Amino acid sequence: MSRNRGAARVRIGLVAHEPIRLAGLASIFDLPARESYAQLLPVTGSIGELLSDRSLGYMVVDVHTSANGLRMLDSIRVARPDMRLIVIGPAGNDELVMKSIISGARAYLDLHESPEMVRKAIEEVTEGSIWAPRRLLSKLIDRLLKASDTGRAVATPQLTERECEVLELIMLARSNREIAAELGIEERTVRAHLARLMRKAGVDNRIKLSMSARSLFQLPQRPGQRLERAARGTKAC
Repeated sequence: MSRNRGAARVRIGLVAHEPIRLAGLASIFDLPARESYAQLLPVTGSIGELLSDRSLGYMVVDVHTSANGLRMLDSIRVARPDMRLIVIGPAGNDELVMKSIISGARAYLDLHESPEMVRKAIEEVTEGSIWAPRRLLSKLIDRLLKASDTGRAVATPQLTERECEVLELIMLARSNREIAAELGIEERTVRAHLARLMRKAGVDNRIKLSMSARSLFQLPQRPGQRLERAARGTKAC
């Protein structure tokens, strides 16, 4: 079941330096909501006004250049670490995409994406998923895992078999909806497992969970290995 099913609307802040670009972003919200998704309501204003609105949990940020865009994302992250960001920026810059996600973005789309695709990405973010090329998410996770592998040793938190399965799929950059379909469970159950995994790992989002999972939970070197063992009827963890 969709997290927002039955909800009236979700407010989305819009940030763009040029009025015409802001108008273009706002027009995306004229598209009808997909079935089972909440109606999205655009909210405009200065960056300060949007950040001070504590009822606002999502923001679309139009990034023009790498340096200025990353500074903006960092400032938003400092002021509102709970804010879930959807970034629209230059195409073909893998490093910018990864740095944007590290800075807190839940989605990255290039400037050539269609309004329908941008709208779909926003809806997926409101459902708790991350929208970015999987090859880049895998590359990002591998890079950050190398850094986390040098951390000090701590007691390994104990996971259930189902938590192991969910965690493996998270590390493969699967969305909540895809995990639910693959494991034959509901999305709300996936979200509950995700919340417990983040508490056990001491992190506040799924990217940080993926970063720390291998060393903290002593995962095998090859993603998906536990799922293969589980499919053969052997213990997953």
